[in-house]
Amino acid sequence: MGRGAAIALAAAAAAAVSGCAPKYADLKAFVQAHDHDVAASKYRIEPPDVIAITCPMAPEIDGAAQRLGSDGKVTLKLLGPVKVSTLTPREAAAKLEQLLSRYYVAPKVHVRVVSSESKKIYVLGQVAGAGPKPFTGRDTLLDVLAKAQPNFIAWGSRVKVIRSNAKPGEIREITVDVDKMMQKGDLRGNVLLQEGDIVYVPPSPLGWLGLRIQEALFPFSPMFSAYTFPADVATAPKAYEDLDDRGYYGGRGGYGYGGIGSYGSSGW
Repeated sequence: MGRGAAIALAAAAAAAVSGCAPKYADLKAFVQAHDHDVAASKYRIEPPDVIAITCPMAPEIDGAAQRLGSDGKVTLKLLGPVKVSTLTPREAAAKLEQLLSRYYVAPKVHVRVVSSESKKIYVLGQVAGAGPKPFTGRDTLLDVLAKAQPNFIAWGSRVKVIRSNAKPGEIREITVDVDKMMQKGDLRGNVLLQEGDIVYVPPSPLGWLGLRIQEALFPFSPMFSAYTFPADVATAPKAYEDLDDRGYYGGRGGYGYGGIGSYGSSGW
C-alpha cells in the first residue's frame, strides 16, 4: 500500500467518525434526559447484590454482610428473613429500623451496597479491560475509563456514551472529548453513568487504518507462519552449537551439567 493511499484511507476514517463537539446545552440535555435517578441514594438493591449493615445498638446484626438470595431476602439474626430487593439502601435501613424497634428503642441502621452485581454498564472498543462492569450509582465516565485503561490507539477526543431512551427502541448518544477534560480540567463532560450505559472508545484514524490492514492480512497469517517455521527449524542446530561453544550447555566454564565449573562439579 502506497503512502498516498494510506493517507487517503486515514483521512476517510477521520471524516467517517468525526463531527462537531457537543455544546454544553446538548450535554446538559443528555444528562438530564427523562430525569433518570442515578445517585447512590437511588440505587435499587437487587439479587445478587451484597449489602453491609451497621447498627451499634443491635449487635445481632451489626457488621453483618449478606448477599441477597433469589427471593430478594437476607437472613439476619433476631429478625430472620427480610426482603430488601427493589429498595434503596436508605429504604432498607428504614425497614430494618422498624423491625428492630420491637426490641430496641429508636435504633439507627445504616445499609450500604458493598458489591453491585445486579446492574451493569458496558465498556467497549480500544481498552484493555473491555466488557461489563458493575454499576454502583456513582460511576462517572472518567471513573470507568480509568479502570478500563484505554490502549495506545484509543481516540480519547471521540469517546461515545450510548444510553437507552425512555421510549422503547430509541437510544441517545453523545460524544465526549476526554482528552480535553484531562488537559484543561473541564469536567462538565464527566457524565454520571446510568445502568445499562455503553461507553465506546473508538480507534484513532491511524489506529483504524492499522486495524483494517490487520484484518486484510489475517487470512494470510497461516501462510506466513508456514513460511517462517522451516527456517526456524533449520537454524536451531546451529544456534545450539554456538551456545555450546561458549559453554552454556556443558562447555568449559559454563552453566551446563558435567563441564568444568558447571553445576555438580568440583568447580561449584
